[in-house]
Order: sequence, then C-alpha cells, then structure tokens
Amino acid sequence: MHTAVVDLGYGDAGKGAVVARLCQERTVTAVVRFNGGPQAAHNVVTADGRHHTFAQFGAGTLHGTPTHLSRFMCVDPLALAAEADHLRALGVPAPYALLTVDRDARLVTPYHAAANRLRERARGADRHGSCGMGVGETAAYALAHPDDAPTAGDCASRPRLLRKLRLLRDRLTDDLGPLAAPPVEDCAAAFGAFADAVALTDETHLRRLVRGGPLVFEGAQGVLLDEWHGFHPHTTWSTTTFAHADTLLAEAGAPGPARRIGVVRTYTVRHGPGPHVTEEPELAAALPEPHNGHGRWQGAFRVGHFDAVAHAYAVEVCGGVDALALTHLDAPPRCPALRICHGYAIGGQLVERLPVGAPGDLDRQAALTRRLLGAHPAVWSTPDHWPTAVGALLGAPVVMESHGPARQVLTGATVG
Repeated sequence: MHTAVVDLGYGDAGKGAVVARLCQERTVTAVVRFNGGPQAAHNVVTADGRHHTFAQFGAGTLHGTPTHLSRFMCVDPLALAAEADHLRALGVPAPYALLTVDRDARLVTPYHAAANRLRERARGADRHGSCGMGVGETAAYALAHPDDAPTAGDCASRPRLLRKLRLLRDRLTDDLGPLAAPPVEDCAAAFGAFADAVALTDETHLRRLVRGGPLVFEGAQGVLLDEWHGFHPHTTWSTTTFAHADTLLAEAGAPGPARRIGVVRTYTVRHGPGPHVTEEPELAAALPEPHNGHGRWQGAFRVGHFDAVAHAYAVEVCGGVDALALTHLDAPPRCPALRICHGYAIGGQLVERLPVGAPGDLDRQAALTRRLLGAHPAVWSTPDHWPTAVGALLGAPVVMESHGPARQVLTGATVG
C-alpha cells in the first residue's frame, strides 16, 4: 500500500523525519513530492549525526530512496543545486541520479523571488508571513498567464525558455519596478544545466512508479496553511491536504487512495504572523529549536500548547486520517507545563470545533481568521499518556512516535 504524509498543523511538525523513517527499511520504491517547493524545510537527523534540511529532494534520500517531483511541485533549479551539493557532502554520491522531475512542474525563478519580496515588504505591518522564495508568486503568475508560465520542461529548450523568462521579467518589472535578479541569459544557462542533470518525465513515469512498488507521498507545509482551508491571508499558495496525492494516484491508475498519516507535535508551532491561539512565549525558551528560528521573511518562530481544536479542524479538512505520527515526545518530560487546549473562548462563547466549508471561499476563511485572532484558550487538560490522548482527540491511532531528532519508533506504519 502507498502512504501519504501531511502535517496537521502550521508546518514544522516532523514530516521529514516520518518520511525518512518510512524509507529506512528500503522497501519504498520512491518518494513523491506533491505540493510546495523550495520553501519546504524538512529536517532529518540520522542516527550517525548527519543533518539535512530537505526542500525539494525527498526526505528518504539519505537512505537511497529516489525522489519524483510531481507536476504539483514548484521547482527551483538554483536552490536544488545547492541542496544537491549538501547531500554530496553528506555522502550521497550522485543526488541527481535519484531524482526525476515532471516536465509540467512550475519553475521558480529569481524574478518570482524578487517580486515576492517586494510585495511582502510593501505590506509593512500587514505581512502575510511569506518565505520570500517566490513560490506564491510562481503560482499567481501561472494562474494569470498559464500559457507563458515557465515549467521544468522548458529548461530543455533554450529558445522557449529565454522567451518565457524575458516575458516574465518584463511583466513583473512593469508591475513592481526593477527586480533584484540576474540577467535572463544567466538564468537560462543555469536552468539548462538543470535539464541536463535530471531526468525530465511525463505522466507515464508515475504510472510505472505506482506499479513498481510502495510509494511515500511527502507533503509540504501544514494543513492549517492550506490555500483554501487555512486562515487567510496567512496561508500558502499550495494545497497542503492529501488532495494532490489522491489525484496523482488516480491519474496513475492506482487501485485506491494511499494510507493517510497525519503528523503533529506534542506542542503547536508556527512561523510568522497569523492565528496561534495557544501561543505562550515562555515556551520558546523552555523548548529551544536548533533547526528553527526567526526568519527574515517569515518572522518569529512561535511556540504554544497542543491545539486540539485547530488540529481536529485539520483532520476534518483532510477528510480524516488513517493514522498519526506524534513527534517531540521528549518535550513534555522536559517541560511539564505543556498542556492540551480543548476549547476556545471567542466573544464570550465556548468554541470546541471550527467550521469546515467547501474550498474556494476566501472571504469565509478571512472571517474565520479574524475570529481566531480574538480567541483565547478556555478548556485545558494535562495528559497522562500523550499518544493515547492525542489519538482519542484526533480520531486515529498513533503509529509512530518520535522522542528526539534521530529517535523515531514505528508501531505499525510500515509500507508495502
């Protein structure tokens, strides 16, 4: 059986560690990335102390598991090259040999990134919390100009790539002014090298992968940041639920959907602005993060108690999960003050469930955001056994426990 992994929070719950553990037994045919792009930051620490922050390569790469970047990915060849260099330094001799890229994947360029940063800077105090890497700009441009948006496949044709890059640069410059980005010819040369280094594929490749053995679909970011169900406008331009994984499997002729694993921490975190009802600044000092911190564009790394209301909303948005991975179980013994929030006080009312609507209504989601910005925790508990408590609250068994960066325990989440 295939497996799909998503984060049921705002990101940073430990998807990378979960995917790496699933690949550790070497029974996984490939990791398929099905949303996001170079802004992902999936930290994996191996038992021998090697650490890599996976952005575009799948988190099973250190175990030799191939990665396929699907058409739902936003691919940044420049960031990919830097990631490949770091993987080589960690002992992966030929990272690109483990990588295939769908030709229809959107291409993230320095022009997208420069435009992204200009727009975010112009928002001032109303920043959305962008990563500043151009992924949202890439998605927006592709929606506005679907025929002209550059794709990974365009990198194999220098004339076509040059035309699309010049058009992209000129449109964004007309809209925003001069962009802090390299000349088009330099970008085209680097992107051409990317096309020479990786295997560019079409839809038949995923069909072969599906028939070849169990796959792990690795999501990016978190469901609470979903473009349609997250707390707008502090969201991503990406569908962060299982939807794209389900679509890819259906298109590839898989007999059924993947087994769904939702990942949560024993405490809820988010990067940057937006609702975080259970935030308690003192917890950040008690639970330092070696791989997370203040981001120039995202803003502060914010720490709070386990938010059962928000995580249950994420489960409902996804249509349910089959199993849970609970990470950072080493935190409650180090910080006994950690608790679970079961209900909010909003405008004098107790709220224990957030409403879930059909995708597409951003006004509804913005209204929900305004409500959550005025919410306060109202109902608490301190669990005797965190996996049992979290499983009961979110309606699925905890099949994987993580007690530290390199200590993951599987209790039934095998693939195959």
